[in-house]
Amino acid sequence: MASALAAALRAYFDAGATKARSWRMAQLDALEHFLMERERDITDALQADLQKPETEAFFSEIGFTLSELRSARKNLASWMKPERVRTPLVAMPGQSYVYREPLGIVLIMGPWNYPFQTVVLPMVGAIAAGNCVVLKPSEMAANVSEMLAHWIPKYLDPKAVQVWQGGVPETTALLREKWDHIFYTGNGRVGRIVMEAAAKHLTPVTLELGGKSPCIVDQSADLDLAARRIVFGKLVNAGQTCVAPDYVLVHDLVHDALINRMTSTIREFYGDDPMQSPDYARIINDHHFARLTRLLASGDTVTGGQTDPKERYIAPTILRNVRESDPVMQEEIFGPILPVIGVSSLDSAIAFVNRHPRPLALYAFSRDRSAQDRILAGTSAGGTTINHVWMHLGVPELPFGGVGASGMGAYHGRHTFETFSHRRSVLKKPSLPEPPLLYPPYSRSKLRWVKRLV
Repeated sequence: MASALAAALRAYFDAGATKARSWRMAQLDALEHFLMERERDITDALQADLQKPETEAFFSEIGFTLSELRSARKNLASWMKPERVRTPLVAMPGQSYVYREPLGIVLIMGPWNYPFQTVVLPMVGAIAAGNCVVLKPSEMAANVSEMLAHWIPKYLDPKAVQVWQGGVPETTALLREKWDHIFYTGNGRVGRIVMEAAAKHLTPVTLELGGKSPCIVDQSADLDLAARRIVFGKLVNAGQTCVAPDYVLVHDLVHDALINRMTSTIREFYGDDPMQSPDYARIINDHHFARLTRLLASGDTVTGGQTDPKERYIAPTILRNVRESDPVMQEEIFGPILPVIGVSSLDSAIAFVNRHPRPLALYAFSRDRSAQDRILAGTSAGGTTINHVWMHLGVPELPFGGVGASGMGAYHGRHTFETFSHRRSVLKKPSLPEPPLLYPPYSRSKLRWVKRLV
């Protein structure tokens, strides 16, 4: 029962065990052992669910999480230390601090596309902040979900960390409970359901959603470099990445040249028949395979377009002559289909982006500093990488999160610790006599002194 689970975790949190730095460090140490000792189990589960190549599984799921974990462990003492801040004259004598306190019991809900990293990485920050945690992996990545449910209790404190499996009914039961924070990664439709459920308990939420992340290429760009990086960023995990370049806006002067280079790059990366490549993943299930297959009818196919329903294989595909009204431009693609749209100017590209909801990521390829600045000033996005794609995710000091329809809240590095912490304001004053300036009865003289001090 979800209610019994939440009650048990709250009782354990209220007992205070998770607040100690020693407990937090012990759990982070145990989690590192899990990542190191069970790497093969994790990789096998990802292979079974997504046919994810071992190298991709390591750098995008295991290694990424391991890096965040080691950073949290290294910096935990300084993150936990009360932060002294300036005390204004009006509050003197005294000392002012910000204390980071754990929120309590938190729920972390993950998607199917990176089913390991998207629940375990947030858990690193939740544990470092001293919380009890429930992980809800996606039921669509059933092998990863089962693997987590099997191994997490063997490594982490089962009184503080639990894995809850199941589909919609089980998730609905969890959402009825009162949590101190809900962290959800997935699509906007479910994000609204999560937010509505959280509102009943005034529970704060972090929503890591998505959207159509554009990639702008101007006429000054290094086209060989742009082609390699765009193709790589698009086709990792067969395009099933929330920050993958969703579509390309390229200046008309270099439109054909970029398409030719990207076509050659696909062949270089995955061979003449990508279906035979061990480095190319598959679509998660039949529903998404059918959805993506319908999108192939948009525009004209430059390369790719082949499908195999038995394998849930969709070839790396580039589309040209795509209209803004085409089906492929009406939803986040979340697959290996890349529309390339020509624009006559940088202003046209910026205007195109701004006609759509603010994306989770925006990319720009340009050697012109002024063009880079114009793109940054003229658009809004959760995050941006210039002359590459989604590499900003690998900088722990940069918060990762959306804006508007692409999400709310942020994490990675210390930002994850802060997400799962309450910043408590503390003013410490000595027990000394003080001038009675603020106490009645008031006078014109007191008011003059107050105005000087404020």
